Amino acid sequence: MNRLRDLRKESGLKISELSNELNLVGADAIGKYERGEREPNINRLIMIADYFHVSIDYLVGRSDVR
Repeated sequence: MNRLRDLRKESGLKISELSNELNLVGADAIGKYERGEREPNINRLIMIADYFHVSIDYLVGRSDVR
């Protein structure tokens, strides 16, 4: 999920800061999402997309429309 990393960096957040903001997964899990080593479940995708005000399709790379 390269877009997660891009969105996080655009927001000026460290992985640990995003983890604290989302309050749903640890920093290790977010790092694994960014590296493609782990996939978030649908509830987590929704929370991440809502946090960044983007669509899930944008987040997972299915659309270029935020």
